[in-house]
Amino acid sequence: MNIEANKIAGAVLSTLLVVMGLNMVSGIVFAPKKPAVPGFDLPSDEPTTAAAGPAAAAEEPIAVRLAKADPARGEKAIGACKACHTFEKGGANKVGPHLYDVYARPKGSVAGFGYSAAMKSKSGEAWEAEQLDGFIKNPKAYLPGTSMAFAGVGKPDARADIVAYLNTLADAPKPLPKP
Repeated sequence: MNIEANKIAGAVLSTLLVVMGLNMVSGIVFAPKKPAVPGFDLPSDEPTTAAAGPAAAAEEPIAVRLAKADPARGEKAIGACKACHTFEKGGANKVGPHLYDVYARPKGSVAGFGYSAAMKSKSGEAWEAEQLDGFIKNPKAYLPGTSMAFAGVGKPDARADIVAYLNTLADAPKPLPKP
């Protein structure tokens, strides 16, 4: 009986020895590189010099982009917007207000929609091309405190297409600014 106990103890100890040996070998083979500075780089609100190079500074004014904008492309570009907004005349408010006849409409003026305090504070202003472009680009940066969770549309030409399309959503579309 003593020999059987020795065999079992030897098997357990040799198994532990093999596992420890494999752990040491794998630690040597797959050793992680230690960073020079510990921690993670967090994204910042400030653009880096590579990302904010000439492309960001060379964005054309909305009036120039509207001259070559295509409302049909704008209609296709609003696919993500349809999750929260309606675009039909008499359309119901969803998570966001309906956007029919939004161009030149006073901000925060759709009856029955609960606007954020930030949007209510701008109720004396109208949604003109420049304002729509800025809001579509980055709602949170354009109007801090807005409840709109959409990140925005980064492409300037796509934003111009969307503004041109939004202007067509009216009984009588307003004249767009000329370059």
